[in-house]
Amino acid sequence: MKSKAIILNAKDNVATALTSLTADSELRLDMSGRTLRVRLQSDIPFGHKFSLVAIEKGQPVVKYGEVIGIATTAIPAGEHVHVHNVESTRGRKR
Repeated sequence: MKSKAIILNAKDNVATALTSLTADSELRLDMSGRTLRVRLQSDIPFGHKFSLVAIEKGQPVVKYGEVIGIATTAIPAGEHVHVHNVESTRGRKR
């Protein structure tokens, strides 16, 4: 079965959709040899991120094993992660 999303690094708290995904779908994802289950809270467009775990406001969003932004609101597991709830830290000294 083809995976619908990918986790790029074991440190990541987000995954990337490999196809458009619909709210209330349950995904089973491989994370370093263990299966992680995530129920999507919203539709996720192809190529966009969704949270694997709850991310509190002010906490880092991690992709590629690196901090890519800071949550501007609380982000529940399975929620779309994008510019509406993350401030990029790219190019900033933090």
